[in-house]
Parts: sequence; structure tokens; C-alpha cells
Amino acid sequence: MIQAVKSIFRTGFSLMLLSSTLSLFAFQVQAKEEVEALPLQQLRTFADIFGRIKANYVEPVEDQVLLENAIRGMVSGLDPHSNYLDAKDYKDLQVGTKGEFGGLGIEVGLEDGFVKVISPIDDTPAQRAGVRSGDLIVRLDDTPVKGLSLNEAVALMRGKPGTRLDLTIIRKGEEKPIKISVTRDIIRVASVKSRLLDERFAYLRISQFQANTTNEMLKSLTRLKSEVDGNLQGMVLDLRNNPGGVLNAAVSVSDAFLESGLIVYTEGRESDSQLRFEAAPDDVLDGAPIVVLVNEGSASASEIVAGALQDQNRAVIMGSRTFGKGSVQTIIPITDSAAVKLTTARYYTPSGNSIQAEGIKPDIELEDLTVSKVEERKVKPIKESNLSGHLENGNGKGGTGGTDKSAEGKSEASSSKDYQLGEALNLLKGLAILHGKNAAG
Repeated sequence: MIQAVKSIFRTGFSLMLLSSTLSLFAFQVQAKEEVEALPLQQLRTFADIFGRIKANYVEPVEDQVLLENAIRGMVSGLDPHSNYLDAKDYKDLQVGTKGEFGGLGIEVGLEDGFVKVISPIDDTPAQRAGVRSGDLIVRLDDTPVKGLSLNEAVALMRGKPGTRLDLTIIRKGEEKPIKISVTRDIIRVASVKSRLLDERFAYLRISQFQANTTNEMLKSLTRLKSEVDGNLQGMVLDLRNNPGGVLNAAVSVSDAFLESGLIVYTEGRESDSQLRFEAAPDDVLDGAPIVVLVNEGSASASEIVAGALQDQNRAVIMGSRTFGKGSVQTIIPITDSAAVKLTTARYYTPSGNSIQAEGIKPDIELEDLTVSKVEERKVKPIKESNLSGHLENGNGKGGTGGTDKSAEGKSEASSSKDYQLGEALNLLKGLAILHGKNAAG
């Protein structure tokens, strides 16, 4: 009985402190001009529930735990991208933006209580195991995902490198859930990959926008230019399954190909959230045509780049409609070890379109198809040059009807497996021809 009285006394004392703190906070807030008054009745309800949990819950709970859980619930209830970051989450976020972290290698969000795969990251365990954009993860090993917060689900996905995690997935087009086993590893994200296509066309793959992405991209383009000993005739910019990343990186990547004009602007309630980003007068490709590849896994920063280049008529966008994440998150430090990731603005393409929940619609829509090589004809077609007694070519050429052996096989590696890339390269060649004629004229 005495113990119960002491418990009630401690609880009452805690409630007095909490009520005093809330009252002081309310007084401070109300003293500021043009600030809405705090909902005191709801705060009293919060304090009452806090006290009942302290007094009646089956096990003792520390005040810090209760308050942190309350903060998590308050923030996560706003939208899928706002989160409270404790010391571990804050550190993981900082590490992730630098391009190295542990886990499976997937960018995820919440949808209907399940973990939705926005996109698997290039060259990671998840991609190699067959995880796809749009997959819904319903179970992690034996743990149901329903009811978990996004941070809790991510914590289960991370672990010691070399350990295995079984994902139970619901996939569009599959009648039953499928199970995929993924072995955890240290994830080192190579933000930029590049190579030449058909000698004078650049292929640039950006898998994620990090702080150093623009520098890596410019170095790659400089290297490719040196390989062709001159200007590139065009570029395929591959943003498929790119989940986004750092806003400033998306802006600077767009700026690299634009000589002027608006790149993106943001609108929020605070003046700090109302920003406009303009392009500087330079174009690293000197006006050479660009084709941008996107799909449903292209999100956030990827959509900024695609939207800017599309609206400024600098590139042709090909693929499928993008993810549609048109909001900006700001990391607001609360203490030295904790922060809040809060949605503070929406971003808009230069033409004033918000892509939130809509995405970027490609100029040319392409299905994600698998291409297989058709068997070579056993009987070659007959041409004019094969006919007996045919006239010679009037330009002094022999008219042998032969093929240009030097051109054979050049584009096979780029298009035999990747249909969308093959189509992008074909379009790029046509644009390069028109660009060359316009430059000559």
C-alpha cells in the first residue's frame, strides 16, 4: 500500500512537472506575435494519458521513452517521408548521403502499412537477388511488417554483413507472395557510371544523387571526351531506379546541361522554404542532344533533373511515368545527436507543374521489355547488285552490295539486352544528325 502511494505520488509529481512545463511553453509561445495559440485542452489530454501510462502500464516505462515515442508518432503521422531521427538514425542518414552504409541496398517507403520498394540500388545485394521497384515487403524473416514504423523496418533490414534476410514480397502480376533471400553487405554506392556507345555517344548512369555526384559526372564526361578526341555527339542520361538524394546535387547536374533558365523552385510556409534555382551560362555538352531514361523507380532528385531538362526543351524523356515524390525534406537538428526530417516544401518544375503524386510523364513512353536476338537468315536477300548484268553505280562506286563490316556489332552490346537503352540510342543518333545539319546550316 505504501509502495502504491509512493508510486501515485511520483506519478502526480511527474504530471505536475509536465503540466508546469506545458504551461510555461504555452506562455512563451503566446507571448510571440502572430503565432497560433497551443491547443491546451489536447495538451491536458496528452498529460493525462502520459500519467495513466506511468501509473497503470504493466511494466515501468521511462519518461524519455514515452516522450520519444510520442514525438515519433507525431512526426510519422504527417506523411511517409517525415521522421524523427534518434542518435542511430541520424548517424545512419549522415553516412548514407556520403555513399557507404550497411544493409540490403534498397530505397523504401511506407504504403498501406507495408514497406514499398521505391528502387533497388545498383550493384547491391537486393538488386542481384531480384528485388524490383514497386515490390511490397510484407514480412522480414518471420516478422510481419504491418504495424512497424519505417525506421523499425529499416532497422530489421540492416545487420551484420554476410547475414541473410528473407523477404516475403507481394509483386504486381504474381498470384502468390514470393520469397527472396538477400545476404546483407556493406553498401558502397557508385553514384556515377559511364561508357561510350557507338564510339561518339556517351552513356551516363546516375544511381543516386550524393554530395559528390556532380564532380564525378564532370570527370566522367571529361574522360569520355578524351577517348573520342573531341566533342561527344550526344548522351543518354540513365536515371532509371534512381531514388533521389541530395537536392543541390540534382540542381547542379541539371545546371551542367543548361545555359540559362529556371531549374526548379520550391514553395513552403516559411520564407526559407521558398527557393528558386537558376542555371548558369554554360553547357558541358555544347548543345549536343540528350535522351533521359526514367521509370517508376525514378524519384525525387531524379524527377527534378528530368523535369528541368524536359521543360527547358534540353532533352527528350523516355521510359515510363516516374514515382511522383515532389516534396522536400529538411533535416532539423534538435540536439547534437537527434534531429527531425520534416517535409517543408513542394518542388515545381520550371513550367510550374508539381509532380507530387503525379510524376514526370515521358515524352516517349516505353515498356520495360526483354529483347532476344532473332536467328540469322540462312538465305540472304537478293539485292540489285546480285543481279547479272546490273548497271554500275553512277558515282563511280563498284556497287558490290557488301556490308560495312566496321559498323557491325557496335551497338549490339548496348541494345541486345536493354531494350529501352537501345531505343534511346537510336533516337539519339537521329537527334545528332539533325543537330549536325542545323549547326552546319
